Amino acid sequence: MTTPEPPATPEAEAARHRAKMQKIKAARDKMMATKTGEKGLVIVHTGAGKGKSSSGFGMIMRCIAHEMPCAVVQFIKGNWVTGEREFLRARFAQECTFVVSGEGFTWDTQDRDRDIAAARAGWEQAKDLIRNPDMRFVLLDEINIALRYDYLPIAEVVAFLQDEKPPMTHVVLTGRNAKPELIEIADLVTEMTEIKHPFRAGIKAQKGVEF
Repeated sequence: MTTPEPPATPEAEAARHRAKMQKIKAARDKMMATKTGEKGLVIVHTGAGKGKSSSGFGMIMRCIAHEMPCAVVQFIKGNWVTGEREFLRARFAQECTFVVSGEGFTWDTQDRDRDIAAARAGWEQAKDLIRNPDMRFVLLDEINIALRYDYLPIAEVVAFLQDEKPPMTHVVLTGRNAKPELIEIADLVTEMTEIKHPFRAGIKAQKGVEF
């Protein structure tokens, strides 16, 4: 009959954990030593789950903290009084340019020509901001919705990002149903997956969570 080993002492457990973490750190340091490049990224946040715009605005906060000139062009949500818009315009208007383009979701406006005109106006301002050599980060919030409904030609947007975006400028594009052409040229693509949402239980959009 085999005699069971006595339980490890707290000291032995601590030593085992430390040795394991040292191995992980060594492997991590070796991997990180090979990651030395820098470039302005094209980043896409898409998917049915919540958090696409929230993540983009989180990066805007980082840029402000790092004193990186940044801008937001908000498509579609024009008639929403969002917390991020109020906060940035009231507290950080010098650090972050905030452009609102659009009069609301397409089912609210019910006027395709107006939606197209608003999207075009926002895109023209977005291009000027991205071309600005002093600008480091531009968030194109909900532009994927404008692209989904063909308010803007996807070929034009892709060509601009590939040919005219300065090499060290980051551009984030948010919204559901990102076009395959955009995903193809992006450096980073995240798909938000909805697992559970209070809307399905009859809970409306609420301040501080959705806007």
